[in-house]
Amino acid sequence: MRARVTVYPRREILDPQGKAIHQALERIGFAGVRDVRAGKSFEIELDGGDAAAAERLLAEMSEKLLVNPVVEDYTVELLPGEPS
Repeated sequence: MRARVTVYPRREILDPQGKAIHQALERIGFAGVRDVRAGKSFEIELDGGDAAAAERLLAEMSEKLLVNPVVEDYTVELLPGEPS
């Protein structure tokens, strides 16, 4: 089973990387972009096929290692199909 954990700075936290990307997009002609939040993504392959157990395990991994809960939020997504 494959999954993706996506981590972003909390909305109330300053995101200088997202702001720099937003400004760069405007400079090169993409005027319609309202906001950019820069984050990180982890693709994780797990043994087993129990979706509920996988989501619990991924949440535990996120809270113990992948995310700084003081300044970041995360989402967990189970991915269809086989790894590429």
